[in-house]
Amino acid sequence: MAEASTIHDHAQEHAHEHEHEHAARIADFLERHPRALVLTGAGLSTASGIPDYRDRDGTRRGKPPIHGPDFRKSDFVQRRYWARSMIGWPVLSRARPNAGHLAIAGLEGIGRIGSVLTQNVDGLHGQAGSHGVLELHGNIHTVECLDCHALFPRAFIQGQLEDLNPAMLGANATPLPDGDASVEPAELADFRLPWCSCCGGTLMPNVVFFGDNVPPARTAIALGQMERADALLVVGSSLMVYSGFRFCRMAQASGKPIAAINLGRTRADDLLDIKIEASSERVLPLALQLLTTGRSPSETPSIPLDGGIL
Repeated sequence: MAEASTIHDHAQEHAHEHEHEHAARIADFLERHPRALVLTGAGLSTASGIPDYRDRDGTRRGKPPIHGPDFRKSDFVQRRYWARSMIGWPVLSRARPNAGHLAIAGLEGIGRIGSVLTQNVDGLHGQAGSHGVLELHGNIHTVECLDCHALFPRAFIQGQLEDLNPAMLGANATPLPDGDASVEPAELADFRLPWCSCCGGTLMPNVVFFGDNVPPARTAIALGQMERADALLVVGSSLMVYSGFRFCRMAQASGKPIAAINLGRTRADDLLDIKIEASSERVLPLALQLLTTGRSPSETPSIPLDGGIL
C-alpha cells in the first residue's frame, strides 16, 4: 500500500514538472510576442462542463450537425433543433468560466496578449472578464428573428419553450456540445416552436451554423486582428474547421510564430512552432503567474477561481 502511494506521488510530481515546463514555454512565447492573437476552441470550455465535438484525433463525435440552410427551410429541422436546445441549453447556461478563461483575461489585463478570437459560442470569455473578444461563430445566449431581425435573450425563449411544451420538462436526454441534447425523434411530433413576440416570425439562435458563413464584417475584424498580431496562440482547438485553420495559414504566410495548447491532433500540426499537449486550465494559470511575478510557479500563490467573473 505504501509502495503504491509512493508511485502515485512520483507520478503526480512528474506531471507537475511537465506542467511547469509547458507554462514556462508559453510564458516565454508571450513575453516575446505581447501582441499575440489568442484563438480558442471547444477544448478550452470542457473544464467548465461543456462537452466538445471531437476526439483527440480531431474526428467529430455523434450525429451530423444541423445545417443552417436546412434549419431555415424545414419546420421539422426547426422542431428538432429547439426541442434538443430546450433540454440542453440549461446545462450550458449554468456553465462558468474555468481557470483557463480566467488566465486569458488575466493575460489581457497585464498586456501580454493582443486580442482574443473564439470559435466558442458559450460566452465564457466575457464572463471571465476578457474585453478584447470577438466571437467568430456568434453567441448561443442570443436569439434572432429571421423576419424582423429582433434580438431576444435565450433565457426569454427558454421560458416560451417550457410554457409551450410542458411535457418535455424533465426529459431524459444526454447533454451535447453548445447546448444541444439527445432527444428521440418520436418526441418531436407534438413539439411547438417558439415565435418572435414582435412579429410572429421564425426564431434562430444567433450563431453560425454548419453550412453558413461567418458574416463578412465579422470576418474582416478577425482578419484585422491577425494582421495586427505578432504571433498566434491556439488554445483548445483541433482547427478542423476552416474558419479557425485559416488564421494559422495567415500567420505562417506572414512569418508569425504559432503556438498551440491542445489535447490531441490539430489540422495545423505541421505549421506549429510550439505544440503543448496539456490541459489549458492548468498550463495557462501557471504561465500567467510566471509573467505576473517572474517567480517559479511553485513559489507563486494560485489564482482564485472565483475572481474576474462579471
